[in-house]
This record gives sequence, structure tokens and C-alpha cells, in this order.
Amino acid sequence: MEFCKTERDGRILTVTINRPERMNAVHPPLGFELDRVFTEFRDDPDLWVCILTGAGDKAFSAGNDLKYQAEGNVMAWPTTGFGGLTARFDIEKPLIAACNGLAMGGGFEMALACDIIIAAESARFALPEPKVGLAALGGGLHRLPRMIGLKQAMGMILTGRAVSAADGLAMGFVTDVVPDGEALPAARKWAEQIIDCSPVSIRTSMDVVRRSLAQPSLEAAVRASYDSVTRLRASEDAKEGPRAFAEKRKPNWTGR
Repeated sequence: MEFCKTERDGRILTVTINRPERMNAVHPPLGFELDRVFTEFRDDPDLWVCILTGAGDKAFSAGNDLKYQAEGNVMAWPTTGFGGLTARFDIEKPLIAACNGLAMGGGFEMALACDIIIAAESARFALPEPKVGLAALGGGLHRLPRMIGLKQAMGMILTGRAVSAADGLAMGFVTDVVPDGEALPAARKWAEQIIDCSPVSIRTSMDVVRRSLAQPSLEAAVRASYDSVTRLRASEDAKEGPRAFAEKRKPNWTGR
């Protein structure tokens, strides 16, 4: 990879956007690289969690590389969306965004596409597209209102204002705030807690949460049938968990 780095450590894959000279802004070549990385993560049964972060301490990602666009380059993106992620709905494993600095525009949208956001204290989040004649069409206009409610989301969307990590935590789109320099280590601690759990249980939980949010009511969500639940009940992990508990030992999860 030319514009991103990957590091594999056991069950955890760390993906680093590696354009610090451009505040880790994303241009199409990087977008297609990330698309391949996330597809390989999706298809690798030995990888259970992915952490996405940015190189350096200034930016997670400043979003779309406007300088690259202004130079007249073709702005084509993979079908999986900005950064190969914002229009991707085929990953059944957790994604953690370790935001070590600015997460603006498409960078914020990539973080919102992750399941957990860990933010350094100095991190800032914004959808500033209206300030440059654009709109947050990489999922931000859809995800943010669903996460924090319409009025708070519109306050950010209609002004393009930046929000601190602490405010993001209070609003509800940030999962945890940590000291500067600790976003990636903290994300790894979260990842390690996840891989202590059954990957079948994690996949099932993610599937039920996502699909239930599309139901018209709580009752409909509770009464709905989920194929993932049927697979969980028939899985080896569903047998191993109670067996390990009874034998007072750590479970040996297989993901099957």
C-alpha cells in the first residue's frame, strides 16, 4: 500500500491512513486502497476487529483532499463509498475509529461508519462541507441524526461548526475520550475486550442492533426473526461458552 499502512496483531488489524503531509485527507488512490483493505479484513476469518486511525497527532483525516480535486484530478470513488467504508454494509465485524486529531468532512463520516469512536482530548469533529459549497454525502447526513438526534445533528450540519471530543461524548457519537497520544492504545484495549467475546455472539449482536433500528417500533424489533440468532444458537461457540463457564476456564472461541 502506498497511502495507508496495515498492521496485524493476532485477531486485530490496525489500518493507518498515511498522508500526514495532507492531514490524512483522502483522495481516490487512497480510497481504493482502503476499499481493498476493508474487503480483505471482511473475508479473513482470523481477523475479528479492525482499528482505523491516522498517521501523526494532528489529524485522523481532514476528509476529501480538496487540493487534489482543485488540481483537476478525476474524483472517482469505489462503490463502497468514501474511504472504501461509508457506503459499505457487508462487514459483520467491529470497526473502531481511533481519532487522534481532526476528523473533518469525509474523515468524520468514516469515523461515523465505525461502530466505536475513541477520541483524543484535542480531537475535533465537523461536517464543514457547506462552507466550500458541498454537502456531507458520504453518509454523514444520514448517520449523525440517527446517532444524536435531529436537533443536535442539524446544529452541526447547518453551521459546519467543529465539536470537541468532550462535546461529542456528551452528544453521543463519541464512545470514549482519552488523553492526547492515547487514542490508539485505548482503541486496542477496547479491541482486546471484544476479542475476549465469542465472534459469533459479536456478529449476532451487531446484526440484531442494526436490523432492529430499521423496525417501526420496539415491539416489532423484539418480535422480528433474525437469521443470525438461529445461527448463534446452533454454533460451536454457544456450546463452548457454557461449558467453559462450568469448567471455570477461559473459552476457546472458534467463531463457528
